[in-house]
Amino acid sequence: MSVSTTTVLRRAEPADVPAILELIHELAVYEREPDAVKNTAEDLTEALFGDHPAVFAHVVEDSASGSPAVMGFALWFLNYSTWEGTHGIYLEDLYVRPAARGRGYGKALLAELARIAVERGYARVEWAVLKWNEPSIGFYRSLGARPMEEWDTFRLTGEALAAFGTATRVGAPS
Repeated sequence: MSVSTTTVLRRAEPADVPAILELIHELAVYEREPDAVKNTAEDLTEALFGDHPAVFAHVVEDSASGSPAVMGFALWFLNYSTWEGTHGIYLEDLYVRPAARGRGYGKALLAELARIAVERGYARVEWAVLKWNEPSIGFYRSLGARPMEEWDTFRLTGEALAAFGTATRVGAPS
């Protein structure tokens, strides 16, 4: 998909990993978690391009300055709806560099995921957004997306995950 004559939206390639990782760090700063990123180029390469990738990415690249530069990315994976009986796309991260916002890059990335979902017969594209991120919330609403007011996101991490993950299993000998 082309956004302008100097812009291309495409599937990520291994050579994009450093730029995607840089954008992930920028996103962490934007989301007020600058030290939270533990991902490495090796981890990201394996996740996106290993033998059995379960994570996918698209990038928007602009070459107006003469050489192509990744200006934004969408990183996503498949989920599954037991009610619908089909997959959906879960958008883990969507980020466009601040200097490149307002050019339609974010909209193009989301439109590409919607196109993939429709083409493959998936039931939905969904994602989470921080409650304080009003610019993004307004943008998503302008596309026709709506929050799922009746749902809350839960997460099990760190010590709680380790403790629960190593707890005695039902039916296991004690």
